[in-house]
Amino acid sequence: MLTVKKLPYFICLFAAIMLLSGCQILSNYFPEQDRAIAEPPSVQLQSDIAKHEFELSGDQALVGELAAVDTRENDTLPDVARHFGLGYNDITAANAGISAWTPRANSRVLLPVQFILPDAPRKGIVLNVANMRMFYYPKKERNKVYTYPVGIGRDGWNTPMGMTSVAVKTPNPDWHVPPSIHREHAEKGHYLPSVVRAGPDNPLGFYAMRLAIGSYLIHGTNKPFGIGMQISHGCVQMYPEDIEVLFKKVSVGTPVRIVHDPYLTAWNDNMLYLEANEPLEKWSNSKLQLKKQVSKELRKIAKQHNATVDWDKVDRVIQRADGIPTPILANSQDVAELSKAAVQLAHPDKLYGQPVMEALDDSDWAMLVASFDNENDAQKLAAMLNHQGPPIPARKVQANNAYQVVAGPFQNKKQAKEAASRIRFDFEIDAKLLKPLKPKETAKTQRI
Repeated sequence: MLTVKKLPYFICLFAAIMLLSGCQILSNYFPEQDRAIAEPPSVQLQSDIAKHEFELSGDQALVGELAAVDTRENDTLPDVARHFGLGYNDITAANAGISAWTPRANSRVLLPVQFILPDAPRKGIVLNVANMRMFYYPKKERNKVYTYPVGIGRDGWNTPMGMTSVAVKTPNPDWHVPPSIHREHAEKGHYLPSVVRAGPDNPLGFYAMRLAIGSYLIHGTNKPFGIGMQISHGCVQMYPEDIEVLFKKVSVGTPVRIVHDPYLTAWNDNMLYLEANEPLEKWSNSKLQLKKQVSKELRKIAKQHNATVDWDKVDRVIQRADGIPTPILANSQDVAELSKAAVQLAHPDKLYGQPVMEALDDSDWAMLVASFDNENDAQKLAAMLNHQGPPIPARKVQANNAYQVVAGPFQNKKQAKEAASRIRFDFEIDAKLLKPLKPKETAKTQRI
């Protein structure tokens, strides 16, 4: 069991947390401060906003609009991101002062549901790994684009660049576990079968499209909170609901172009916009060259429209690298002003895919995962467990002067031991199994 003495190591471990996946290893971190980005404007709340499907006109390169929503108790930023068609990178970069896993209730979360299209031919699928976002231009809908957040290959297992196409489409794919992943899990005491059939334990999800290069896939996932991160061994992962839509739209032979374009420009409504994303680690040494390239492009566009660029603002946008399309002409709005003007949305009754906590009583198997002297740290771990794939139900429980993370309910000892094995592999924590206090048929009282 993790104790409070191990807390510093535990937090560091999250920076390299391991996930059970056919092509997944996740990096994560916890922002330290919670704050609202800006006070919401006094307007009637809008119920929803376009997230995936956008109309295009001519050479239009900017789609969507900024929005905002206030959090409720037990929300996490990954839950908010998924509901509004964003990835982990999108929402954490745009809300750097809000804790990803434990945002305070009534925190105003900026939703960057506005995108600059990559500078690439608008044909088939264009994947920009720099902002971990896919753009699909359907052949039969010339004036439309669909966009989805994705998870991509981690450093050392980068998603390949260049041109390819969709070679094979497979519903309900089986995962044939590679020997390297077998060894990786076995070394930590977690043993995988040679083949994982379709279902909740399959890290490929329910749809997969193999690309015509190597063994790379565009596929679903049973760990949706990893979308918007570098989490895989090169495959492209999508939310389950997004891959289902794309799978039905895309045909075999559809071209796929994969680019790394961290700095995106667009001229829209007599304004020049710049969207800056942090270049991936593979391109970190090329950051100065990338900046020179985008500066050249901005000068070219400004000259065409006889406009004046605020170069100090360009530097600030690139330094901030928050993925928000920002006006960069002289006397244009800054991010604070954009945030205040964002469309304020009503909080939905339930965020899509948000875990639902099951009651835990004396007849259930459970486990004591960890104990903390800090309530927020306990809540973070519980939230992460609830977002594992499949979810491991967990809650924060106060016990004397400590805060415990208790997982459960589990139907039987075997299920509890499997969850403990996954926790040991993913978090390097040895959880303590808790036996039922009463037989199922006589249990009446709630344990937690």
